[in-house]
Amino acid sequence: MNVKSQNSPKTWVDPDDAPELTDEFFEKGVWRIGDQIVSRNEAQAEAGKRRGRPAGSGTKISTTIRFDADVLAAFKATGDGWQTRINDALKEWLRSR
Repeated sequence: MNVKSQNSPKTWVDPDDAPELTDEFFEKGVWRIGDQIVSRNEAQAEAGKRRGRPAGSGTKISTTIRFDADVLAAFKATGDGWQTRINDALKEWLRSR
């Protein structure tokens, strides 16, 4: 027989299904950045920021240079920022000329 039986159970609906997310639902939302409550505009401005490494100043040029091993080791031994310190040392040398 092709007709559905009257005794078949109704289609099961999961009671844990989430309700439909409407615009009204989102209007009632609280905007946060971390634990701090902020306005919608502040949250959208934060979301629009670029992530990752900040843009450089645009004044530096990438190059390859060779140093004696002991010179390089001495600068690296001073910790993070050793390339900036080499740059500063070279600037100071230029000013003293």
